[in-house]
Amino acid sequence: MNTHWDLTCLYQNFDDPKIPADMQRIRTDLAALKELLQSGMAPAALLEKAIGLMNGIFDTASDVEGFVYLTLATDANHAQALALADPISKLIMEVRQGYNALMRYIATVEDLEACINANEVLAQHAFVLREMKETSTHLLPPAMEEAVLRMQLTGSEAYVQLRNQLEASMLIQVEGQPEKLSLAAVRGLAYSADPAVRKAAYEAELAAYPSVAVGAAACLNGIKGEALTLNDYYGYPSILDHVLSSSRMDRETLDAMLSAIQDSLPHFRRYMKAKAKLLGHAHGLPFYDLFAPVGSSHRTFTYEEAHDYLVAAMGKFSPQMGDFIDHAFTHGWIDAMPQPGKQGGAFCSGLYPQKMSRILSNFDGSFSAVSTLAHELGHAYHNLCIQDQDAMNRGIPMQLAETASIFNETFLAHQALAEASDEEAFTLLEGDIMENCQVIVDIYSRYLFETRLFEIRKERTLMADELCELMLQAQKDSYGDGLDPDFMHPYMWLCKSHYYGSHFYNFPYSFGMLFGKGVFRQYLERGTDFVQEYNAMLANCGVDSVAGVAARMGIDVRDKGFWATGLAEIIAEIDRFTALCEEKTR
Repeated sequence: MNTHWDLTCLYQNFDDPKIPADMQRIRTDLAALKELLQSGMAPAALLEKAIGLMNGIFDTASDVEGFVYLTLATDANHAQALALADPISKLIMEVRQGYNALMRYIATVEDLEACINANEVLAQHAFVLREMKETSTHLLPPAMEEAVLRMQLTGSEAYVQLRNQLEASMLIQVEGQPEKLSLAAVRGLAYSADPAVRKAAYEAELAAYPSVAVGAAACLNGIKGEALTLNDYYGYPSILDHVLSSSRMDRETLDAMLSAIQDSLPHFRRYMKAKAKLLGHAHGLPFYDLFAPVGSSHRTFTYEEAHDYLVAAMGKFSPQMGDFIDHAFTHGWIDAMPQPGKQGGAFCSGLYPQKMSRILSNFDGSFSAVSTLAHELGHAYHNLCIQDQDAMNRGIPMQLAETASIFNETFLAHQALAEASDEEAFTLLEGDIMENCQVIVDIYSRYLFETRLFEIRKERTLMADELCELMLQAQKDSYGDGLDPDFMHPYMWLCKSHYYGSHFYNFPYSFGMLFGKGVFRQYLERGTDFVQEYNAMLANCGVDSVAGVAARMGIDVRDKGFWATGLAEIIAEIDRFTALCEEKTR
């Protein structure tokens, strides 16, 4: 089975004449949009034409941008992709300017509601049009906007590329390994069944970071400093408020979720201390054993076995899901294995004009890696459900974008536990709690880190050592005595690309996990009758607020009790796990 994705659905190669033709098409359509906005045409007719142009621009731009950045995701030093990255970035900047120009026009339309009510196309885009009118109050002046966007190409966007290249350049020698490994491969050793391998990988990883830390710290300072400067002009009270607004979520929802998470932290610490005792540690869990498999059942998978397993397991949700996953594996949608120059972690990118997705993973054969594939295939399934929406209606807030992925993970864990022997169930139970611990406890540490980082960055830059100290404090506040204070991870700010490419790309994961679990509870109650409503909810995630989409499923995300209910299910698993640990360590 091919383990590399196929991008020829976009373009044959970087010499494909369709690339410059599509880039020119975007510029032509942007010029037409500019002329249209100045035409004096009646608002409803003008907006209908503008929406058509904007949807086409977005679709074409997603093709050319996707081809470049998906190529770089698997080969950070690809010369032709790097050469095209700057022209593509400049073109995307022009697209943003065109979209913002449309927003400014919408701000002048006094009878927008009447236009929406009288025009079918506008009615289909009503939520986005209203959102654009509201957001228009936070735009930069046009003359300033162009200068800022151009400067970002050599500012924050260049810093993101530099950080990615720094990571890609890290080839690390781990004691006992025959050759140097990429950072992603080294981090993958944290799941090894051999404790000596896990510790050696952790020590080698930490020893490697200082060689790139100064450069990465400069990147992070530049990116966050730029964001703070621009936020003063955008007029939001804080970066967090800006993120919440752009992700269609309110502070009341965030506070309810975080409050429930804070209440749950002692239970996760109980889990970590129980696991630490099981592994022979007296002072909490060392960071290098956070992902250590436990129990005597350490099932591993070949990539082909993962394919068969996921098709069979997820096919029990619906035949459509099983067929969909099989298609993704067999039609070049997935780039599976770690390799030098490849980005770490995993993601899914929608290729909407082609009605496809592409999934990057760094598969290592563990059940966790299989679960990660299920997660990313959930994103791809969400893309399938939303693919018939126009481009302007496909802007899904990250919180809701995690719904289908977390649902898949939860469904897979539920299936695996139901079919497992007692010893397999113990291992799977711990694995599920371990993943939940990352999404709740570690994500909370990242939220704390980034909150404090922005506060300090308002006044000054931070050195690499200061960033490490900030990260250690965040881990202490989140993990508490569940983590061994002598074996923490001060460089999490460096190895997580989320800090560089966006801001507060953390709490949406917690939201997504707990919301996904809430949706899964409804599936358990309703069975197959739920599937059609679930698909409809996924299809409409781009045309409502976070609270509005949740309300469609009967969920009040502003209620702390909703979040506490989801966390209570995890706490029940922790209770079961700690009791089993007590039996094993007597």
